[in-house]
Amino acid sequence: MIRKEDLLITKHAQEKMTAKGITPEQVIEALERGSKYQQTDGLLAVYQYYSIAYKIVGDKYAIKTVFLNR
Repeated sequence: MIRKEDLLITKHAQEKMTAKGITPEQVIEALERGSKYQQTDGLLAVYQYYSIAYKIVGDKYAIKTVFLNR
């Protein structure tokens, strides 16, 4: 189970979350339940109407960006 303390949210990702109305709880839900895809520099979790681009750094999740799916 992922906790809020396990998230390392970049300034860019925080700005996107605020603009799109995505909460840290929704980020965790996407990481736990979403479909995961390998990317060039990290992973992409796609869940419901939004996606999370992230990297795993040790035992933390570095959230790079958040965006709405179209």
